[in-house]
This record gives sequence, C-alpha cells and structure tokens, in this order.
Amino acid sequence: MTLELVQGDITAQPVDAIVNAANSSLLGGGGVDGAIHRRGGPEILAECRALRASRYGRGLPTGQAVATTAGDLPARWVIHTVGPVYTGQDDRSGLLRDCYTNSLAVAHEVGAASVAFPLISAGTYGWPVDDAVRQALTAIEAATARPEEVRLVLFGADVLAVAREVAAER
Repeated sequence: MTLELVQGDITAQPVDAIVNAANSSLLGGGGVDGAIHRRGGPEILAECRALRASRYGRGLPTGQAVATTAGDLPARWVIHTVGPVYTGQDDRSGLLRDCYTNSLAVAHEVGAASVAFPLISAGTYGWPVDDAVRQALTAIEAATARPEEVRLVLFGADVLAVAREVAAER
C-alpha cells in the first residue's frame, strides 16, 4: 500500500473511493460533507436517504462507515463516516481511528483499490490537526484492509506542513 499526503480538494480526487467526513444524518451539511454532496449531485443524497429509511433510521453511528454512489464525483463510491467531536475530557481517539479502519474495510468490500480521505474531525469537530494526522496515520498503517493507494487529502499548505512534520516524526 502506498500512502500519500497531498494538498487539495477531496472532491477532485480521481480515486475509486472518496471518504466523506459526514454528519450522522447522512443528509449533507457543511465542510467536506457539504462539498461532497454539492459536487456529487442528487444521486448521493438519494442513496443516503434510502440508507436512513432502512439500516440507519437513527443516523450513522460515530466511527462506522457505509458506501454510496459517488454521483458526479471523479470516483466510483463515497464512503461516509462520522468522526467524533473533540473534547479534552474524553479520549475519543479510538472512535477517530475507527473511522479510518472501518472506511478501509468498506473500501475493500466494494473493491476500491484507491481511497482518498479528508482529515476527519479536524475541522468543525475541533480535533487538533497534529493529533488528527497522528490518529489517521496510525489507523491507516494498522488496518487489515489495505488498498493499493491511500491519499490523505489536506486542505491548505499549513495543514499539509503539519502532516508532513507528524509523518516525519513517526
């Protein structure tokens, strides 16, 4: 497996599966979730609504993952996962790592050879960037489901610089 740290737009990644840092409703929102739904088009929302009507009536639990079509995105699938909200009081790092490992397991199930991840929970959910990168790399490297290529797509040069520093320390 090759693991790349790249700066860019997750919605423009030509891979088999793009991972969505979704909210539990699966119905779109802000940040990465909103961008994926906007660029991917109504097919993604339609499949998410079907999932809510069947398997995930109460929403997708934190750390779990599920695949839908990618609609108009340059991928075959979107893998939705719900990251934990950061809090200094509770250690939720296991749930954050679950987002990556469960997404890779779903990618394996659908036959995805290449997967692009955003930095889950590091935006609106407040996870410190350096630790979010550390958790992502730990989970990806330890995962049993290993596609040929994994990209950690980072939004902004400053976040990429932090990710490279964290990766170099490992």
